[in-house]
Amino acid sequence: MTFMQIVDFPLSADYIELHKLLKVAGVADSGGGGKALVAAGAVSVDGKPESRKAAKIRAGQVVTLEGVEIRVLAGG
Repeated sequence: MTFMQIVDFPLSADYIELHKLLKVAGVADSGGGGKALVAAGAVSVDGKPESRKAAKIRAGQVVTLEGVEIRVLAGG
């Protein structure tokens, strides 16, 4: 059985860029680290692989990568 860490991220704007979300959610050490994860093909948004580092992530979306699920919530 694989353990999945779930992170609920309250979004205080209309959207957040994917690489920034990975940083502020604590998955990546920096924005550059977030970009590297996306470039490596390690990140999915709503179950589909995402290769755009600055993809606009909005409330209601779910970002996943190895061992982590980030649920983006409205009203942060």
